[in-house]
Amino acid sequence: MTSMLERRFRLLPEASGIDRLMAAEAFDDAIGLLAQNFVASHVAAPRSSAQFASQQRWLLSQAALTRHFRAAEVGGPGVSRRVIGHLAVQHNISSRNTAYAFFDEILKYRLVLPALEGSRAGEVVPAPEALPVLGGWYEVHLAALDCIDGGDRSIRFRSAPERLLPLLVPAIGDRLLASPEIRMPGPLYRIFAWSDAGGHLMDRLVAGIDRHASQPGGYLTDVRSITHLADFLALSRAHTSRKFAEAESIGGLGWNGRRGRSRIWISEGFYTEYAMAQAHKLIIFQEAFAEIEGRASKMNDEDCAVFS
Repeated sequence: MTSMLERRFRLLPEASGIDRLMAAEAFDDAIGLLAQNFVASHVAAPRSSAQFASQQRWLLSQAALTRHFRAAEVGGPGVSRRVIGHLAVQHNISSRNTAYAFFDEILKYRLVLPALEGSRAGEVVPAPEALPVLGGWYEVHLAALDCIDGGDRSIRFRSAPERLLPLLVPAIGDRLLASPEIRMPGPLYRIFAWSDAGGHLMDRLVAGIDRHASQPGGYLTDVRSITHLADFLALSRAHTSRKFAEAESIGGLGWNGRRGRSRIWISEGFYTEYAMAQAHKLIIFQEAFAEIEGRASKMNDEDCAVFS
């Protein structure tokens, strides 16, 4: 499949970082890598990956994780039910009641556990079983950046996740929560992003793009059945059908033949919105990884100065 952005962007000296990233030859490969890994994560750990599968849960998770790792570093207050409610309102993510329901759910399914003795009452920490999924989410974004520019960030992260994850999460979380592009993606993306497992619905469509098939104005996927897609993501068929109907009504997707008996296509506009949402995340990962490496390098230089 010819790169979408080869047709839409030309690299100019004044091009923004996002334009340069999206115009890269390997950008579409990086987007495919992300989508395929998000789908694989759902298969391997559906409960944990579900926290990244809708915009609201994902933002609540980022706020909570940022608070947790920053508190662990400085010994300040950690994450509790009350804190989750405060963060939700502070960052304009949801109501307190919605945040409390989110907290109750992740505690019920043991994605978080009560903090060790000596912590403040009601505080929780990520469950050990959830940490590999969390680390994998960060690592795949670094791998996507490496796919684009030939770097080795993911290898460096994989060599020391216990050291790098606590540094990377707050640096990325602050930027994600403050980014208007992250908070307000395009209209087609929003149809799915704010619904249960809507992110995974988009991931599965993008992961299923057939690069060898042509579809005027869009991309043909290997998805044929809404029912099978709903079952795969443990969603109701009615809910999934409503989301597809909304996207179809504004030209975001359709069938290349008889409905339900042919393959689903997504429009170039839909793909562009998905790709742009991922690109904004990747720029944030790029900046945050460079920041923590610069900080580590400065600390090493200072240590060397002390002993020289």
